[in-house]
Amino acid sequence: MKNKQAAIRKPKIKGKLPGPKCKALVDIDKKVVSTSYTRSYPFVIAKGEGVWATDVDGNEFLDCTAGIAVNSTGHNHPKVVEAIQKQLAKFIHMSGTDFYYEEQIRLAQKLSEIVPGPKAKRTFFTNSGAESIECAMKLVRYHTRREKLLAFMGGFHGRTFGAMSLSASKAIHRHGFSPLLPGIVHAPFPDPYRPWQNNAETVAKDTLSFIEDRIFRYHAGDEFAGVFIEPIQGEGGYVAPATGFIAGLSKLAKKYGILLVLDEVQSGFGRTGKMWGFEHENVTPDVVALAKGIASGMPLGAVVAPAKIMSWESGAHANTFGGNPLSCAAALATIDLLEHGLIENASKVGEHVKSRLETELADHPSVGEVRGRGLMLAFDIVKDKKTKAPDGALRNKIVDKAYHKGLLLLGAGPSAVRFCPGLVISKDESDVAIDIIVDIVRNMR
Repeated sequence: MKNKQAAIRKPKIKGKLPGPKCKALVDIDKKVVSTSYTRSYPFVIAKGEGVWATDVDGNEFLDCTAGIAVNSTGHNHPKVVEAIQKQLAKFIHMSGTDFYYEEQIRLAQKLSEIVPGPKAKRTFFTNSGAESIECAMKLVRYHTRREKLLAFMGGFHGRTFGAMSLSASKAIHRHGFSPLLPGIVHAPFPDPYRPWQNNAETVAKDTLSFIEDRIFRYHAGDEFAGVFIEPIQGEGGYVAPATGFIAGLSKLAKKYGILLVLDEVQSGFGRTGKMWGFEHENVTPDVVALAKGIASGMPLGAVVAPAKIMSWESGAHANTFGGNPLSCAAALATIDLLEHGLIENASKVGEHVKSRLETELADHPSVGEVRGRGLMLAFDIVKDKKTKAPDGALRNKIVDKAYHKGLLLLGAGPSAVRFCPGLVISKDESDVAIDIIVDIVRNMR
């Protein structure tokens, strides 16, 4: 008897979306939850498994959001669940900044091993990306005894006051909250697709020259404590800086004694097909800020730096819940899964997805560029290819249409659609997603 090929799983939508239970819950949500939340469509999850999510009405969706690039091992990976359950049976909380427990110590030890740089490193644990950025901001100021910080336009580092002040992604993130943190200067980002000097070939060199010749003319270079950059801008549109820029920035930072801080909150933990996004750039940062994919959905963040930098005195910084035992247990299981296949899978499936998107959407007048690395991918929606003018309205329609076809997507930046599923996604599952995307885009205009 011949083996029958297993049927490829596809989304299952029972009827018109949203279903009655989803609609009822969303109606309540509108009355009791902050209006500042940014839901794109009325999806109410009931359960998840791998890259599949079922809503409260029983509709099955292919989830290519991973909870905003958080569920690195997919929904409810058995090994992560087991690690959490084992820890849950022992104890739930014992603040790691005032007491000791093995789970936090082992995770710090592991991060010291897998983050490139000097062998002697230390870790400070947080609950989120924004908290990690806040910690890094304090650390570089404390270590250098300098005041100013350099960041980039289009960058997004979080929504707390310090992280928000460092960000320059969208006006809505900052509007109405002034005065913001002083001492922060923003440089143009060397976007090779929409170069600020209209020359993609020289944008890396132009940006480095702008920092040294213009910014450091008005703000002395030796007044800057740190420079913060994402290896790939996340909220800013999944945009990687021009080739060679981060390496050049590292050299410039060293010249002026400025600490290079890489925000790996979204690009870290295998998302780009390597453990760290900066590994594509051949640089060694002074400080690394982490979160999102670190613990497969459990709230956890971290800042890792050489011991000579993270040498602040006891009490200079602390965090009650950072490094929670359950989260640390989940992180250790997550890293083990990443190292034993999921990073490689992200690279291989990511190459396949990018190739298909480029091949099948390249000739479409509304698709300006397919970009990204690994499973941190995006395609940019434009009004026309010549001007590259962003078309956010059409992008939003594509994301909404995908929801109605059983595919969960998110936007990024002014006009990009991001593709950031759990790193467990198979080639077949990615093909299901791309088939839906291509069908939607080809029929939207």
